[in-house]
Amino acid sequence: MNIFPRPRHALGTVMASLALSLVLTTSAFAANGTKVGLCAPNWPGELVKAEVASQILDAAGYQSAVTHASWIICLKAVADGELDIDMALWRPTQNSVLNPMLESNKVKLLTTNVEDALYDLVVPDYVYDAGVHSIADLARHADRFGGKIYGIEAGNDGNTLVLDAISDNQYGLGDFRLVESSEAAMLSQAGDAIKHKRWVVFLGWKPHWMNIIYKLKYLDDPELMWGGASTVNTVVQPDYVTRQPNVARFFRQMTIPSEVQSSWIYDYGYKEEPLEQVAARWIKANRELVGQWLEGVTSADGRRSALDALVAAKRIDATK
Repeated sequence: MNIFPRPRHALGTVMASLALSLVLTTSAFAANGTKVGLCAPNWPGELVKAEVASQILDAAGYQSAVTHASWIICLKAVADGELDIDMALWRPTQNSVLNPMLESNKVKLLTTNVEDALYDLVVPDYVYDAGVHSIADLARHADRFGGKIYGIEAGNDGNTLVLDAISDNQYGLGDFRLVESSEAAMLSQAGDAIKHKRWVVFLGWKPHWMNIIYKLKYLDDPELMWGGASTVNTVVQPDYVTRQPNVARFFRQMTIPSEVQSSWIYDYGYKEEPLEQVAARWIKANRELVGQWLEGVTSADGRRSALDALVAAKRIDATK
């Protein structure tokens, strides 16, 4: 999940260059009652989430398609009526872009699909056990950390929060240096440190496979440097619930425990299993949760329940 590059002035140019292709490939979705256009940023967890939704919709008789783009282009595509649904809006990190669109009724917040997300500074469990429980504890142990906090790509909002804290000496971090690289490079550095039991602090988030591979602790943030608890949210076109109440009901009910999405990220992003395979296998093995998502949802033709349609399509077993 290459989290949240800060919008740049060149974004308008990028939007314009992509607008025609988006219209040509997605305008049919608004006009056809059985077509559903989703957009997902190129983060493993969001790609699997969209693929799971797409496979469920297809088995229920809908025609779905997932467009992959940056998170802000996905949001704008929904706001412009080119696509229907975006399930990858992180709050509070993306509020500066999302809130104005909500307030101007360009998009509608349908549901929170991951309630227990986190984005914060993390340390390995052995560092936590040694007494580092809060961001406020880092400064006292600056030498043990080599005066470094490891981040991801330059311009990312998480990096910016850390840089601002260093600049303002928030939590006494003024003597620290942020090491900017990439998600892969950061996790490689962290993994090597953890392997050798060295002290390390870096950007962490869940859902993500790092929470499966490593024993991590998220640091307390009493000054709300990170803005408080994180959630992942689903937005739709403002009139979508009226136009497509059946599909909207499914997406409103599609809520995902963070450990489930972390497992998707592990299988697809870490083990590099095929996207379609990860989604199909998970659907087949999780009738109970899928059934909760589909409660009261019918097939596209309205003739049977969506869950029965999945059983008929052999996408899920007839019994638990």
